[in-house]
Amino acid sequence: MSNNENTNTENMDLEPDEDICVTLELDGGEKLECAVLTIFPVGEKDYIALLPLEGEYAEEGEVFLYRYEEDENGEPSLDNIMDDDEYDAVSDAFDELLDSQQYDELVDEDELDEIDENDETQA
Repeated sequence: MSNNENTNTENMDLEPDEDICVTLELDGGEKLECAVLTIFPVGEKDYIALLPLEGEYAEEGEVFLYRYEEDENGEPSLDNIMDDDEYDAVSDAFDELLDSQQYDELVDEDELDEIDENDETQA
């Protein structure tokens, strides 16, 4: 995961019924199209996880994490996470979010209900 890229949110693509994408402008001026995986809270701040859709970052499976804010007009803003402790907390929270979503995909709600019913009858 990386946290040292500059961002440019001017090109946010918010078309309804489509995946939300962001175009990042990297340090070398290269533009990188990313899919928004999720926006999630850690403490009192919001963060965004972005998945590159092309190039070497996509091939490597990199996920970019940024601090996410909206101004009074609802315009999004992404900021680099410069503090190592903050980045570690955000990375851990994102990993936990992934783990819980993967668990939810592996075990559907009906199976959870069955497990709960079996636990109640055995008690």
